[in-house]
Amino acid sequence: MTTGAALFSRFAFPPNALGYCGPPDSELTHGLLNVDAASELARVVKQFEGAWPYLELIAGVSAKDPLDFEVVEAYWVGNQLLDSVDPLVWGNSIDDQFRGRAGSRWSTLSDGIVDGRPNHAFHVFCVYPWVGLLRTGFADHALEVIDRCRIRWGQVVSVAGDSVEVEGSSLLWDGREILMGPNRREVVRRSVDVPVPSVGQAVAMHWDYMCASLQPRQLANLRLQSARHIKLANRLDRRLEKVFSSS
Repeated sequence: MTTGAALFSRFAFPPNALGYCGPPDSELTHGLLNVDAASELARVVKQFEGAWPYLELIAGVSAKDPLDFEVVEAYWVGNQLLDSVDPLVWGNSIDDQFRGRAGSRWSTLSDGIVDGRPNHAFHVFCVYPWVGLLRTGFADHALEVIDRCRIRWGQVVSVAGDSVEVEGSSLLWDGREILMGPNRREVVRRSVDVPVPSVGQAVAMHWDYMCASLQPRQLANLRLQSARHIKLANRLDRRLEKVFSSS
């Protein structure tokens, strides 16, 4: 049985290994997979300043520990715990954390909380500034970052050691909106301590790593949260475009 700490480590390792967030990756692996002390686990995860507020929020409304498996799954993939979070409570909890990052976008972003969920997809599509950069001359790079940063899904085509060939989802930018694009094949590596998947298995990917095999319920939840937040991001981006074009 995968623990919540191990699941968090598998999804958090890819951006951590690239130096984007959290402690050094050696500390991540040691702290979440090999240390039993709850205080040490919490210390390591708190260094992920993007994920930790969401884990605390989901845990608080569900009377669970932030590293409970269901809480971690809700944040990275999605599950029923997300629907129990009151938008007002959520909005108040992340105001201090993310207002500074959003800057002038915050008032528009905060309006979207009622339609979003405290899931990684909200952070990628709505909090990060990359969606706004799609309308600049850096659209190709911005879309690539969004596509790699989101939790995406695919089906295993072949496995060779730690390398996994996957045929999976991609994003498109049509000049106005983010859309789901055609499937593509890519080769990713297995993340920290991820079991070898079978050919045909649905899997979740983050940056250049496969992070977990997905059960049908999990795949459906990941698709749901992705579609929800892509739709929300497109709506918020159109509102921001009108605000800035009229100023």
